[in-house]
Amino acid sequence: MSQTTASNGFASHFPALRWLGGLREDYEKVFVHEWSPYLGAILLVIITAALVASGLFWGVYGGLKLWGDWFNNFIGLGPLLGVKAEQQNIFMHRISLMDMTLIIGAFTAALMSRQFRISRPPKLEYVWGAAGGSLMGIGASLAGGCTTGGFFTPLTFASPAGWAMWAGLLAGAFLGLKLLLWTMEHITWGMVAPQRGADSALKPWYPLIGIGVLALVLYWATSWFTSDDARLAGRAIIVVGGFALGFVLHRSRFCFSRVFREPFMTGEGTMTKAMILALALGIPVTSLLLQKETVDPYLAIPATFWLGSLLGGLIFGIGMIFAGGCASGSLWRAGEGHLKLWVAVFFFAWAGSTFSAIVSHWGLLTREMNLDLIEVTKVGSQVFLPATFEGWAWAYALSFAMLGLWYLLVRYNESTERFTVL
Repeated sequence: MSQTTASNGFASHFPALRWLGGLREDYEKVFVHEWSPYLGAILLVIITAALVASGLFWGVYGGLKLWGDWFNNFIGLGPLLGVKAEQQNIFMHRISLMDMTLIIGAFTAALMSRQFRISRPPKLEYVWGAAGGSLMGIGASLAGGCTTGGFFTPLTFASPAGWAMWAGLLAGAFLGLKLLLWTMEHITWGMVAPQRGADSALKPWYPLIGIGVLALVLYWATSWFTSDDARLAGRAIIVVGGFALGFVLHRSRFCFSRVFREPFMTGEGTMTKAMILALALGIPVTSLLLQKETVDPYLAIPATFWLGSLLGGLIFGIGMIFAGGCASGSLWRAGEGHLKLWVAVFFFAWAGSTFSAIVSHWGLLTREMNLDLIEVTKVGSQVFLPATFEGWAWAYALSFAMLGLWYLLVRYNESTERFTVL
């Protein structure tokens, strides 16, 4: 008798075991097998739309900059740089809290899929993480946000600042790959990966630990939501939203860095087309919510169109190639245990705080109001397309024309590899 026949016969006498086996199969499909990036794109739109409906929006850089401000004050650089001594509570600041819970969400997903692992890269990768993170901090300062707050969110909020950063990110990703290839050909120090250690003795228990973390987060959000403190009740939405973002980003491996890197590196455009899908869905959904005045659109539109967005995107694009992840990508990969990305996040936060403080002395990013009550800086201004064109028709037309052009370029490159660097 074969082992399979024996197992089926054994299970037939114990229906409960057969039921548990089916339950395990379903668990593996949902929490272990990688999700499609297209599913990830759809879920991201749902989560970000829920945030907008609640009067919020998705951002990353603002929280990281606050962490950098705290660190600069901690080491005594704050007074020298002009960083305010009194900073907001990092656990109550909206974007900071969203960043923290995003990491927790990715950590939980990594545990439930048994993919959490402390990953030590070659020594040189730590250098690239520091350099890439620093460039991302500088780029995000100039653009008024990272790939989330300077590119994705402005585009869903009908601001051309997102498209200006898009152009910079494309150029930065191309140049970054060229530079990275040059370093691989000319630098040999620190390229040997450390020996991989044994799996943690807790690995068989990771799913249960992950479920426990999930339960704690739900308790956290519920206790805040039911609190008499209106501020805590509002922050409960951020706890759930940030956690969900981290969970979805990890399970779908969704990363803005891959969106801009892969067409140039391999010609493969699946992640890029998933991003195009997310924007194609997110733009009209968000516009409907903005028309219902759930949130002031100018809160999410940086005053950097066009120069700051373009130049910031260029610098950020180079940085994310060396770092191995964008802002949100670095956070969720840090949550699954990548030490290089922890280095990148640290230097992103520190450089963002330090560079912002330095250029504030030049007045480069100082915001002022013009006669139309729109914020302007020396590197650009706030532009909201429906206000510029006095309606949404041209805003939709421009947005979808750009998305169509992007899709055609990606699809052409998939077939011809015309724009690949390798």
